[in-house]
Amino acid sequence: MDLIIVVDMQVGLLDDSPKHDLSGVLDRINALTAMVRRGGGKVIWIRHCGQPGECFEPRTPGWEFLPALIRQSEDIVVEKTLNDPFVGTQLATLLADLAPRRVLIAGWATDFCVDATVRASVSRDQHVVVVSDGHTLSDRPHLGAAAVIAHHNWVWSGLISTRSIRLATTHELLSETASRSDT
Repeated sequence: MDLIIVVDMQVGLLDDSPKHDLSGVLDRINALTAMVRRGGGKVIWIRHCGQPGECFEPRTPGWEFLPALIRQSEDIVVEKTLNDPFVGTQLATLLADLAPRRVLIAGWATDFCVDATVRASVSRDQHVVVVSDGHTLSDRPHLGAAAVIAHHNWVWSGLISTRSIRLATTHELLSETASRSDT
């Protein structure tokens, strides 16, 4: 069974500068969450809970998930307060109980919470697949968003793990699933 972790795709991310290919990332996340569900897997939505007055303050409009995301009642929501969604949450226990074949990771922001999720998942001995076209961020003062994404995809492909870490596009993942169901 596959599991997909979708990180911080909340309305508050719209409060800042535009995100690189946000509409495409949303479409790809929706396609992948549907694929995981069809295969009997689980979808875990990570929701950042900010401090009072911040764009992700709990129970404010920015805290809500982006309305373009297709969520289901059987999906799991994990609320976090730090970049790393394993710290102070039940995420590690959930992964241990579910024992997925592999963990797909997508979301926002590439260089903060997505990076922390990838590294923490690898450190917890999971077979990780980073959706290389499934994460986004804004341009940074020193580097454009596309370059940050390319850099992180490169870094993640070289992480040392006792399991496996792989980068794959949404198209590759959907094609693999289609070819498995054809046999």
